[in-house]
Amino acid sequence: MQISEAWLRTYVNPAVSTEELVAQLTMAGLEVDSVTPAAALFSGVVVGEVLAMEQHPDADRLRVCKVEVGQGEPLQIVCGASNVRPGLKIPAALIGAVLPGDFKIKKSKLRGVESYGMLCSEKELGLAEESHGLMELAEDAPVGADIREYLSLNDNLIEVDLTPNRADCLSVEGLAREVAVLNQIDYQSAPLNKAAVAHRDTLHIAVDATDACPRYLGRLIKGVNPTAETPLWMQERLRRSGLRSLGPVVDVTNYVLLELGQPLHAFDADKLNGGINVRWAKDGEELALLNGQTVKLDPEALVIADDARALALAGVMGGSESAVGEGTQNIFLECAFFAPQSIAGKARRFGLHTDSSHRFERGVDPFLQERAIERATQLITEIAGGSAGLIGEAVSEARLPKRLPVELRRARIERLLGLLPSDEQIAAIFRRLGMTVEPAAEGWRVTPPGFRFDVAIEADLIEEIARIYGYNNLPSNRLLVRTELHKATESVLELDRARDLLVDRGYQEAITFSFVDAETQQAIMPGADMITLQNPISSELSVMRGTLWCGLIKAAQHNVNRQQNRVRLFETGLRFVRFEGQLLQEKMLAGVALGSAHPEQWGEPSRAVDFYDVKADIEALFTLTGCAARFVPSEHSALHPGQTAEILAANGERIGLIGMLHPNLEKQFGFDSRVFLFELDQDVLLVKQKAQFKSLSKYPSVRRDLALIVREDVTVEQITNCINELKESAESALQTVVPFDVYRGKGVDEGHKSIALSLTLQDYSQTLTDSEIDAIVSKLLENLKNKIGAKLRD
Repeated sequence: MQISEAWLRTYVNPAVSTEELVAQLTMAGLEVDSVTPAAALFSGVVVGEVLAMEQHPDADRLRVCKVEVGQGEPLQIVCGASNVRPGLKIPAALIGAVLPGDFKIKKSKLRGVESYGMLCSEKELGLAEESHGLMELAEDAPVGADIREYLSLNDNLIEVDLTPNRADCLSVEGLAREVAVLNQIDYQSAPLNKAAVAHRDTLHIAVDATDACPRYLGRLIKGVNPTAETPLWMQERLRRSGLRSLGPVVDVTNYVLLELGQPLHAFDADKLNGGINVRWAKDGEELALLNGQTVKLDPEALVIADDARALALAGVMGGSESAVGEGTQNIFLECAFFAPQSIAGKARRFGLHTDSSHRFERGVDPFLQERAIERATQLITEIAGGSAGLIGEAVSEARLPKRLPVELRRARIERLLGLLPSDEQIAAIFRRLGMTVEPAAEGWRVTPPGFRFDVAIEADLIEEIARIYGYNNLPSNRLLVRTELHKATESVLELDRARDLLVDRGYQEAITFSFVDAETQQAIMPGADMITLQNPISSELSVMRGTLWCGLIKAAQHNVNRQQNRVRLFETGLRFVRFEGQLLQEKMLAGVALGSAHPEQWGEPSRAVDFYDVKADIEALFTLTGCAARFVPSEHSALHPGQTAEILAANGERIGLIGMLHPNLEKQFGFDSRVFLFELDQDVLLVKQKAQFKSLSKYPSVRRDLALIVREDVTVEQITNCINELKESAESALQTVVPFDVYRGKGVDEGHKSIALSLTLQDYSQTLTDSEIDAIVSKLLENLKNKIGAKLRD
């Protein structure tokens, strides 16, 4: 929320600088995002009055004006603005003035006529991006006064970033109350002079949806002057709060919203049919909104309606068909309390976010409505005239929020804050915050006011004491923590260790949204039962991810689009799936790799990453756990049918998947190189085999290389399994089997391949002789021949 410091200081003006005020607000939990000047830097501009004007002798669009600027003699200034006229008061830049952009005003001649200054528009003073003529000042503006002082332009705009629980500070008065408490001074409430009731005409008010709208007030104001203009002081306060002037009636409703934090809305009373009803919308009912958007409603949308149609989306935005316009003379002014849960999410459903919905979603004081409508009536009748009628009210007392007292204990304060302020200090803090304080046996019984929805438990009250007393004033003590050392488990690998290993192998950790685009997930997991959000942040974040690949592919795509051609990303997090009607959250570790296998260098020729590079990265993870994983050919709709493998643990439990992105999806997502993916179940992956001691043999090892001819469909895993079976059953001297070459070509029959293996043999009780080694190898070859038809290559 953005407010004017000068406006804030009309309510409370502590003897502190802007910097000190900003620091106070931030340290009290009302973080200030920025402080900017209210107007660009300029000087030498005063209030001037056009006394007379005549046509320029040589230019149809120029006027020669006599302008009084408080210097005794009127100045002659040539002006081309269309709205210049005698009697008009405007900003006049004198000779020597410096306007924004370091534009200096000098004596000049325009088409042969001397000009001793310049009449200014809002744009030329840096007060607006666009303007359509001179800036018109109030009739009572003092001629000769410095325009910066007259308009209070030596002001700052303070932008406060409020957390959702502090809706009470979404107004100037709310911030003034906080500043007053922080500086232990009183603040001045918004002045209120109730308008006299000039007629007794009312509209019948009915509230069908009392749960959503426990209180609704309305008032007819007749005979409003349609040609009235919003006073400059109000326009300036609105402008400095980020709102533009839209006419007196709308400006007043916006002004009271900023001043008190209570949204209001004005209908053109002559466009209404019958009475007012607050109800749930009918299915398929349509409403044309003020922003030009037409929305189709459903029974979950709360509306303000007359006897014929819906008039406004309650708490969000009014409708265009009943809006106040240039010819409006009679208005119906409404002011209501809507339950936050009835408004929350409704604006986003229709792609809207308004100042009203922002406040109603967070909570508005349920006892503020009468004061707000009286304040708005006062301002409307002062600015645009008109006669006010009686205030009509529909209220359900039973549905209004009840503010229950909260017990606060002295011992609890001291335990949490490390100190106990005096009883007088604590009571004063709560009273200044608008709370009712009563003594209790162990402390106090504190009842929060209607505008403090965030105070409900004892901890909330202690937080208020800490905020106002000052976090910097709390004692700094070393914590005494009594801890018990627990045994470190050897059966589970720490996830951070797995992260570190992937980083060591060139990956970078990514964190992506748990919400993903439905279209992306459908492409990766066609036919999967997607978990759709009821109130998504946006259409691109509308479903819960069923795989971490959705976010990783988007992240890789983002990097590739920014000329990052070598991408290695991994992520740890939850995926969300349905199984037998239950929603499951599964902890996964997933990764994506594309581009070159190694960073560009001189020592190794460049090549693209392939399936085996990523497989090696996964196998490196298994070396940390001692898991003897197997890679079994498999299929997945998102992966290439010939380069996909399911990863299984030794007991057959599924660990995850690895594969190359399907060419169709590769094209769909805009990649121009092969993309490899993996996703592993953390609960299985991180199971660690307990380390066991194995003595070292003092006898030498022997290496034997074999080249085997096998059928093309025989895998290396089948070969190594055959060898390991022999090792486990009889040949304990066989230590390792490492495949190091695959050959197809001359000397190898078609449909066959040659696989070269390195065998390491070593005995723990003796040095192996050649005859013993030959016997082991012969037995091994016999087993391979019988099991898979392998033979030794000539």
